[in-house]
Amino acid sequence: MAKKNVNEMSFLDHLEDLRWLLVRSTIAIIIMGMVTYTISDYLFDTIIFGPTRADFFTYVYFCELSHSLGFADSICITEMPFIIQNTQMEGQVNVFIWICILFGFILSFPYILWEVWKFISPALYKNEKKNAKVFIFFSSLLFFLGVIFGYFVVIPMSVNFVATFTVSPTVINQFTLDSYIGMVKTSVIASGLFFELPIIIYFLTKLGLVTPNFLREYRKYAIVLVLIIAAIVTPPDVVSQTIVAIPMLIIYEASIFLSVLVTKKEKNN
Repeated sequence: MAKKNVNEMSFLDHLEDLRWLLVRSTIAIIIMGMVTYTISDYLFDTIIFGPTRADFFTYVYFCELSHSLGFADSICITEMPFIIQNTQMEGQVNVFIWICILFGFILSFPYILWEVWKFISPALYKNEKKNAKVFIFFSSLLFFLGVIFGYFVVIPMSVNFVATFTVSPTVINQFTLDSYIGMVKTSVIASGLFFELPIIIYFLTKLGLVTPNFLREYRKYAIVLVLIIAAIVTPPDVVSQTIVAIPMLIIYEASIFLSVLVTKKEKNN
């Protein structure tokens, strides 16, 4: 087995590298946030508030899917019975800034991964350092797929559920701007990071902290957890819950498969 090419660095040297990693990553997020500022009108009108309209792509597709499956109009949406209001003087300014930061983070994610790779590379073997491009490509791909999943599946399902759920016809839904934007941020980032699970499992397996047997043993708990999450963020129908649950289960199974490959490779070495 090739020896690791580890530079002799003190704890303070590592902290200094970590500090500059955070500084450069923050600068990258700010720069990409300024880029999103140039398309802010499209960003808010079409992307951010797209899921609040009944003609949003996901709602139209699910309606067509329900027809093809013989469920008639069971999951078709014709209107969104709620309004979004701002209740704070600086509310819209804060939302504008945070959305620019959010998209700045999403767009700069590959660069942040590159910075992270440079930080951990001294502890890797020489042959592992050659995989930088592969690591960044697949990590970025999984993250962007997670963001897309969060935006086109999790957010519309959540909006549809909270918009149609009511304890009494007397109550009118008037959601605050902060609560809606908070849901958007959480759904997108959480989904993006969840899709990073195979990459996380890869490194945990290499460190000996996770094994394929461990993941298989806790598979049943993972399935229950995924089904609970799907039930929370979707309307109470099987089709919607299945659409949300299947990709999450595939990610978990892919993590097990990757852990098996890593374990076999470590044994062969």
